[in-house]
Amino acid sequence: MTLPASRPLYLLAFIACVLLMAIALYMEHGMGLEPCPLCIVQRVAVILIGLVCLAAVIHNPQPKADGRRRLASRGYALGTLVFALFGAAIAARQVWLQYLPPDQLPACLPSLDYMIDVLPFQEMLSLLLSGTADCAEVSWTFLGLSIPEGTLLGFIAFSLFALVQLLRRQD
Repeated sequence: MTLPASRPLYLLAFIACVLLMAIALYMEHGMGLEPCPLCIVQRVAVILIGLVCLAAVIHNPQPKADGRRRLASRGYALGTLVFALFGAAIAARQVWLQYLPPDQLPACLPSLDYMIDVLPFQEMLSLLLSGTADCAEVSWTFLGLSIPEGTLLGFIAFSLFALVQLLRRQD
């Protein structure tokens, strides 16, 4: 089985990231759904995946080229994989929070703006990644999936894409 060239695949992955962000922004501004801290971190992961994919499209390294281009090809795939796994971990945490009984949910946090102004970066990051009761609220579903369940599937797809790109031998 031959795989399509890397460049069009990275372009499709970049377009998928742009579409995911457009959907997220529509849900926030068009539908009035406020993103929780874990949703914001997932958006950052999608943006980072998109930037890596865009860089791969622009640079167009070949897996079967000279040493530097092959290393760059592996670097783009590894970068995509790392950000996709990070996003999947955050989405999985949010899905887990959604299935916790209400009495076991963590307390709500102050606003992100307040935390940025007042808290040290490390403490703010720790609080953001732990999630809150707001993160457990299921305010919208599509095909029976909550927003974090859908993004978890997206991050899994990006991870599989990155693994294929990482393991491919030629373009």
